Amino acid sequence: MIASHYVYWIFFALMLTGLYVVISHGNLLKKLIGLTLFQVGVFLFYIGLGKRDGGSAPIVSDEVETYSHPLPHVLILTAIVVGVATLAVGLALAVRIFEAYGTVEEDEVLDHDKADHMAERAVERDGGGP
Repeated sequence: MIASHYVYWIFFALMLTGLYVVISHGNLLKKLIGLTLFQVGVFLFYIGLGKRDGGSAPIVSDEVETYSHPLPHVLILTAIVVGVATLAVGLALAVRIFEAYGTVEEDEVLDHDKADHMAERAVERDGGGP
């Protein structure tokens, strides 16, 4: 049973790899790559669900008895467009973060923000604030 569905295990491994990269890395670009891997795994999984053994495209013909379901393929086309748009926005944000902080490492950005916040509180405490 497991061996007959090896393709789904490959898709699942791809999804887990993407999830691991998102969770384990602090680099924002690596997180975007992990998110893309996860999305591709989900896309392939849904496309695989729509395919039937011996199935044909849903074009009515007397010779064809089994059809593959077209809905997963149509939904994935929309999801691919959304995924590319999400990746573009994420890359644009990463560029802006790099311009503002000089790094795309999450920990360094948070440390920089914390230092700025502490400096602002010190200025307010000393009476130099607005």
